Amino acid sequence: MDDEKEIVVDDVEFEESTEEGIELGAQAKLKKLQEKIKGLEKEKQEYLDGWQRARADYVNLQKQTEEDKKRVRTMVEENFIEELLPAIDSFSLAMANKEAWEKVDTNWRAGVEYIYQQLTNVLKERGFATFGSVGEVFDPSLHQAVSDTQTDDTTLDHTIASVLQQGYKLGDNILRPARVIVYTNK
Repeated sequence: MDDEKEIVVDDVEFEESTEEGIELGAQAKLKKLQEKIKGLEKEKQEYLDGWQRARADYVNLQKQTEEDKKRVRTMVEENFIEELLPAIDSFSLAMANKEAWEKVDTNWRAGVEYIYQQLTNVLKERGFATFGSVGEVFDPSLHQAVSDTQTDDTTLDHTIASVLQQGYKLGDNILRPARVIVYTNK
């Protein structure tokens, strides 16, 4: 049995036939090939559609990932700045007391003012802004009215009479509303 060798013939052509062994004619072969081509074209289109969907999904995922990174970066910046607000308030309170501030050594006062300016410049570069000043029109989305004060001047009605605590925002996000006293007309 080991002496038997398998014979392989590469040049043999087989004629297509029906199940009964009857040779198919040229028309039938052509029709069968056309059906096979249609099936392959359909399969190719399915693969192409799937690839295009996968590519679009990947592009959308990249965009979503970038948006998520920006959102996280903004949240981290907001949290960090919110932690700095008490220190900024302390600077503002110290410099607001003009009588006591003028008694401090000039060089020391200039140094503290310079440090405060450096801090606020870095924050402003990141979109940090203060708001809430005397004379502004009261806006409940920006200001928190702590109390009101009566006035006869109708031009002052619903304007800020005094600021108790500065308001802060980062870009369009309000970090803290300004706490104010508002003029009201009698």
